[in-house]
Amino acid sequence: MQPEPEDLGGGLWSVPVPIPDNPLAYTLVYAVESPRGPVLIDAGWHHEDAWTALCDGLGTFGIDVADVHGVVVTHFHPDHSGLAGRVREASGAWIAMHHADAGIVRLFNEVGQGGRRAFELTALRRAGAAESELSGPSQQTRVAPPAIPDRELSDGDLVDVPGRRLRAVWTPGHSPGHICLHLEDGDRIFTGDHVLPRITPHIGLYPYDTPDIDPLSDFLGSLDKVSAMSVEEVLPAHQFRFTGLSARAREIIDHHEQRLAEVAALLSSSPITLWDLTAGLTWRHPWADMAQQARRMAAAEAAAHIRTLETRAVARREGTDDPLRYVLR
Repeated sequence: MQPEPEDLGGGLWSVPVPIPDNPLAYTLVYAVESPRGPVLIDAGWHHEDAWTALCDGLGTFGIDVADVHGVVVTHFHPDHSGLAGRVREASGAWIAMHHADAGIVRLFNEVGQGGRRAFELTALRRAGAAESELSGPSQQTRVAPPAIPDRELSDGDLVDVPGRRLRAVWTPGHSPGHICLHLEDGDRIFTGDHVLPRITPHIGLYPYDTPDIDPLSDFLGSLDKVSAMSVEEVLPAHQFRFTGLSARAREIIDHHEQRLAEVAALLSSSPITLWDLTAGLTWRHPWADMAQQARRMAAAEAAAHIRTLETRAVARREGTDDPLRYVLR
């Protein structure tokens, strides 16, 4: 059941914005009060129902979307960034995100859907996917790229929220430029998708063999970083608010260490393709029952774990021919 808009006290409100046909159900968009108008943290999926929910939810507290001063996007994914451009059109608000994700947004806008699809098909073939796995629609090609931000943030920057102290905390992993936002004058932290109360965010490597990038190691380091912070309340972008940031961050780290052990157990002296390894891992649904897009995301997650094992000198890539294969060192 989707929650209702809520006044959280201290000049802070939350509005659940639906994500159509998605098991996450909604994104929690937060509004932070300021003398120049509210600043939104994330904006929700670009869909008419989501737009209506955002406008009506803000209206519950007497906030007109035309009065929004700015939108801080925790990361570029469409359930967080999708409506930012429409909010800007309605209000003249600025859009801000970390410079690493801003670079991805510019790239998406430059290459277009056709270019993104070509990247994906090349990656699938190198992973060892059968030709039958290459057909069908790609979720990424159905989603318009996010609006290009007006402002770019770096770790430690204060966001333009007059009268408040909202500081960007760079937490790469779920995306290269994911940020949490520490409301220092309210003893709260907005964690986006970085730390969620009951589920773990998708950590994937795209394309699957991209060199010199280790998103899972980045994510684990980011969890260490926030686990050292002392804050009273955690406000994630999905599910519900909670306390105990450090304990939850450690739980997520432990989950991924167990997953790394499972991936390593599937590697042996016989080289294995990424696709075959992914099929052998334990997933919420059996591999045979997974839709093509779910399989592609699973492969990205497996690739991220293999890359961390490579970084730790546990695994290595065997040869350079397609498809790529991996073994234990």
